[in-house]
Amino acid sequence: MSFTDHILTAPLIRGLWINAAKCLRVVVPAGDAAAVPPQALTVDLRAAWTGDSFDEAWAAKLLRDAYTAWEAKNGAASAQPSCIRITTPSGDAVYWIDRDLDSAKKRSVTGDASPLEPGNTNTADSLIAAPGASAVNRSSVVKNKIVLVTGGAQGFGEEIVRGLAASGALVFIADLNLGGAEKLAETLNASEKRIAAVAVPVNVSNEASVEALFKTIADTAGGLDLCVSNAGVLKAASVLEQEEAAFKFVTDINYTGFFLMVKHCGRLLRRQNRTAPGWKTDIIQINSKSGLEGSNKNGAYAGGKFGAIGLVESFALELVEYDIKVNAICPGNFLDGPLWSDPVKGLFVQYLNTGKVPGARTLADVRAFYEAKVPMKRGCTGADVMRAIYYVVEQEYETGQAIPVTGGQVMLH
Repeated sequence: MSFTDHILTAPLIRGLWINAAKCLRVVVPAGDAAAVPPQALTVDLRAAWTGDSFDEAWAAKLLRDAYTAWEAKNGAASAQPSCIRITTPSGDAVYWIDRDLDSAKKRSVTGDASPLEPGNTNTADSLIAAPGASAVNRSSVVKNKIVLVTGGAQGFGEEIVRGLAASGALVFIADLNLGGAEKLAETLNASEKRIAAVAVPVNVSNEASVEALFKTIADTAGGLDLCVSNAGVLKAASVLEQEEAAFKFVTDINYTGFFLMVKHCGRLLRRQNRTAPGWKTDIIQINSKSGLEGSNKNGAYAGGKFGAIGLVESFALELVEYDIKVNAICPGNFLDGPLWSDPVKGLFVQYLNTGKVPGARTLADVRAFYEAKVPMKRGCTGADVMRAIYYVVEQEYETGQAIPVTGGQVMLH
């Protein structure tokens, strides 16, 4: 089976298994189907292709029909097959399914086709909750979920990745800085004693790179539950002085990059939803307080962030059809992150050297100036943003929102 066929079919398989068990699953393609366990579910999807055109709705129906027939034959409504063979125009492939990436990979290696244990809909493993169900422990809403964080190798992104991994998620760390992402993934996998993180390269301003990112995710784990679009850049300058190239660089990443992320993430999540209707997934943009109010001599950044909130609201209206929630989180200044605190290029150093803060003589003076702007008298932290992420995922009845996490510095009206 071709790599492209994997990308089209794996999310459909994952959605079907999730819908049937009402709990999370990971799907691992094992490649050639020479040795197929007799317990495997076998499905011919060739009818879903017409030339190069793929009808994902028809493929979803073929999968559902085959699964229903398997249940009737085996009389095992409380269990699930752990292996499936798919036939497409480009050939056959075997997929292995389990609760997490470690277990699914182990099945693939050992050929263990024993049925999957049934899900427990009374625990955090449950995915499709009843409307109005009571809130669970907040961090547990991402346990066992497959998550993507762009710009995840440093700054806010790293804080988010660490928080999600500690909460039990499988996190794809996507970054231009692949070396940093790999180092972070290695650290987290060792500390969590499981495959907690996978490093992947991406340039969010390049569509081919973004498309390849989601193909890799589908081919590695079968799909996605939460996308945190965090990658962003800042080049502050007066509108009277800023070069067009600098303005375009900021806009390409902060605005156009978010569009590209949602375009290709939305396609993957829609495909999963074909076989798991009612299963809600999330796209969260890490925006900024500068997306809620203007920023002096920082128009490229603020403009891109303002525009991205317009995209959030528009995409939320469109993608709700597929149970995809789209929201933004707007943090205040991350004063302890490298953007501000880097000893050479950080904003504290820049603002001190340029005299931007009146009367400031030390870096501590500059920091105190910005902390004084916040009613809660401190900068935003990774933990503050994590609480907002948990809220957005847990809140099933909200989409298209821009949630401030600013210590009261910026308030909604």
